[in-house]
Amino acid sequence: MVRRSLGRQFGWLWAAYAVSAYGSALGFGAMPLIALLALDASPAQVSALSAVGPAVGALIAVPLGPWVEFRRKRPVMIGMDLARFAVLMTIPVAYAAGRLSFVQLLIVSAVVAAAKITFQAAGGACLKALVRPDDLLVANARFESTTWSAIAVGPPLGGAAVGLFGPVTTVVADALSYLLSALGITAIRGREDHRRRADRQPVRAGELLDGWRHLLTHPGLRALYLNQLLVGGLIMATEPLLAVLLLGQLGFPPWQYGLAFAAPCVGGLIGSRLARQVVARYGQHRVIRTVGTLRAVWLIGLAFVQPGIAGLATVIAVELAIIISMSLYNPVLATYRLEHTPGDRTARTLSAWSISSSASIAILSALGGLLANATSPRAAIAIAGLLILASPLLLPRRQDPPVVPEREPATAHAGSSAAPSRGADAPGALRPGASPASSPPG
Repeated sequence: MVRRSLGRQFGWLWAAYAVSAYGSALGFGAMPLIALLALDASPAQVSALSAVGPAVGALIAVPLGPWVEFRRKRPVMIGMDLARFAVLMTIPVAYAAGRLSFVQLLIVSAVVAAAKITFQAAGGACLKALVRPDDLLVANARFESTTWSAIAVGPPLGGAAVGLFGPVTTVVADALSYLLSALGITAIRGREDHRRRADRQPVRAGELLDGWRHLLTHPGLRALYLNQLLVGGLIMATEPLLAVLLLGQLGFPPWQYGLAFAAPCVGGLIGSRLARQVVARYGQHRVIRTVGTLRAVWLIGLAFVQPGIAGLATVIAVELAIIISMSLYNPVLATYRLEHTPGDRTARTLSAWSISSSASIAILSALGGLLANATSPRAAIAIAGLLILASPLLLPRRQDPPVVPEREPATAHAGSSAAPSRGADAPGALRPGASPASSPPG
């Protein structure tokens, strides 16, 4: 099958995403590792670093969605990349000077989280402006495949780098990846038009909720939004529980634990490459309903993991099924979300979606930890697996027509192989099996 060209400008956006995705994958888990190895942090502090920093970052990002809406998106993306580069580089500098502190790690974590959400909101609008509407699914599928390939190779390489060169090595690599990403976005040519506020007033309090208002008043988006919060939160809530079960109770060696999550990432390449053909054959709505249901049925299998090779094979098989389903579903969801969001609300809607996803993961992970303490990790995983089986009830029951594209100046698409398209989005990943619905590069 001939590879579909989306133009040089999309190529630069994709390259920028790829380099930051691989950098983030190399640095996956770097903050808790630094807290443990360099600061001798307690388990409570490590948990706080994983939860409090992103939660504070999400709060910081709340007013930034409306702000991004009325700014040129590429300068915002470059600014967020440079902010992440600068704040991450403070860690190796402080470490070398012997001044690194836990509070600094918390601040860096919050700033990186806020910048990521803001970048994703602007990146979604940028993608929507760079490619034609009928190319959005192809573009989102390419971002999705890049996400999973980065997850497959990044953490193992990052672990090896930490072992050879010290705990802050992967942070430096992650920081440099954002600098390279900013350079890639700078290479996107063509004048970028943007919407200006008619009254030139600062963001009003009511506008902070515009993204959520659109998500909750659109029937199809409301269903998908609530479904994603439940599915993503429950899958992510099982991650620390599964680590305790496999490493602590079942005695899996670390290399088997790493293999159990790295090997299934090949499923991400399979699912993302199938997305366009499956939608062309069966239609967007049927794929959302069917694959959205399939991705919820596998998680319960992790509650039945046993010691030894059979247990390892069980984890790999379950994660492979989850990842194939998610990587096929995510680009279709991301495309639907863009198609059903007006151009003047894209950044606010994507920002609201990302903030809510972060909050859902934090809340459900905390509840999962409490439940595991009261019962056991296996019981908590089983309950999460049962709860997620109800998530297909939230999927939309009927197909809604997409938002009618707005006519925009052709200069917004200069350099793209596509004819002038509309308005303005592109992915981040969490753990294997839980990438957040192909949001913009970040």
